Amino acid sequence: MPRYALRIEYDGRPFVGWQWQAAHPSVQRRLEDAIARIASEAPPVTGAGRTDAGVHATGQVAHVEIARAWEPARLLAAVNAHLRPEPVAVVAAAEVGPDFHARFSAVEREYLFRLVARRAPLVHDRGLAWRVGHPLDAEAMRVAAAALLGRHDFTTFRSSTCQAKSPVRTLDEVSITEIASAAGREYRFRLRARSFLHNQVRGIVGTLERVGAGAWPPGRVGEALAARDRSACGPVCPPGGLYLAAVRYPSDPFGTTGAG
Repeated sequence: MPRYALRIEYDGRPFVGWQWQAAHPSVQRRLEDAIARIASEAPPVTGAGRTDAGVHATGQVAHVEIARAWEPARLLAAVNAHLRPEPVAVVAAAEVGPDFHARFSAVEREYLFRLVARRAPLVHDRGLAWRVGHPLDAEAMRVAAAALLGRHDFTTFRSSTCQAKSPVRTLDEVSITEIASAAGREYRFRLRARSFLHNQVRGIVGTLERVGAGAWPPGRVGEALAARDRSACGPVCPPGGLYLAAVRYPSDPFGTTGAG
């Protein structure tokens, strides 16, 4: 049976998250409904990551098996036709081998978090970024973030409901870019790892914000990590600024021929 990889973007605000939930709107369920409209069956769609309610994606990847063979460009167009008017779109599609698995074949995931510092409420970016009403020290946040790089026990920064068997993860990058504009000063946090714990990114960004605001000294972040204690974490920031930006594989399933 042909297997297809899909790269997907979505606005997470109308959804309870990626994962299918009975009686609640999810991105996975919306995709499966759309594919069922063009297929003779209702095949399951498997995503690379389970984003939470209100979390967005610009680079989610999923795979699905469909009995009928489709040319990828036609599959992309057909699925998107049945996704409208929901804020979900398939931006690339490619036929892949039976060994490709959106979740287990992934070697890296990248998240972006957008934080805007300004006193006025957000209008155009409401629900798409986290607003704080005070300036932040980007360099202090970078110094603090350095303690998180590498392989560590991230118990401090994961949700108490996280179901991962181990809290140990290797964080390959935490970069912070500061952008000044008429709309305010935006800070973009990029985090890369093979995999993340539940709420790990939001816990890290919320903690680094405390450093940027001057409420925490940079060294306290390393101390919080070493404590391996959830109570040592700073505030967990809201989901609206978080984006699953990319999922990477040993070889790009979309290559240069992926429809999109």
